[in-house]
Amino acid sequence: MSELRILGPDEVTDEVVGWPVRSHTLLGGGLVSDFVRDEVETPDGSVMKRDYLLHPGAVGVIALDEAERVVVVRQLRHPVGFRLIEPPAGLIDAGETSWLAVAQRELAEEVEFAASDWRVLVDYMTSPGCLQETLRVFLARGLSRVGRPEGFVVEHEEADMEVCLVGLDDLVDAIYAGRVQNPTRVVGALSAYAALRSGRVDSLRAADAPWPARSVKEARDERIRALGGETRPR
Repeated sequence: MSELRILGPDEVTDEVVGWPVRSHTLLGGGLVSDFVRDEVETPDGSVMKRDYLLHPGAVGVIALDEAERVVVVRQLRHPVGFRLIEPPAGLIDAGETSWLAVAQRELAEEVEFAASDWRVLVDYMTSPGCLQETLRVFLARGLSRVGRPEGFVVEHEEADMEVCLVGLDDLVDAIYAGRVQNPTRVVGALSAYAALRSGRVDSLRAADAPWPARSVKEARDERIRALGGETRPR
């Protein structure tokens, strides 16, 4: 192990890198994601093909009450055939630039709560080998009951969704036991648990902290559109 380079504290960061894209092809369009193929030139001059899904991005909310109970939803996810225990979460619509506003909207729409204390808990990329999705998870505390936003209609899976409370310790136990598998739920709950138990909550990023991955995505999307094959705004 001694031959491996040890990264210093300032080096522990993901690096923005973009190899030249020679072609971009739309393989199939969907309701949310498009399936595309890029031909990418590697540093040695060869060309590799990569298929992946474009995605608008999303936010999730770990909503925690004064008794350290987490607001969760139990929602059917058709592709995997499970009703999953999940956090309130939702897609970022085209043109939206306040990720906090998106999170506040989703908290009200899905579980009818508002929060007075918001912080950025963690940012992550859901499955970066095949999916463009970036996701920001907020920690929300100081909960109060509100109605759903005017004009919001509950439909499809959300019409059959159950809203519950679960103790944070119980949720973490269920994650380690393999009984809870939604990625945002797992990432968010473990991050909240670590922040609370290590005294990091007050040093979490502000709710309006920059999200560099979004800027990178927007620049990449512009280059993709210039190559053709995918024209819908993301």
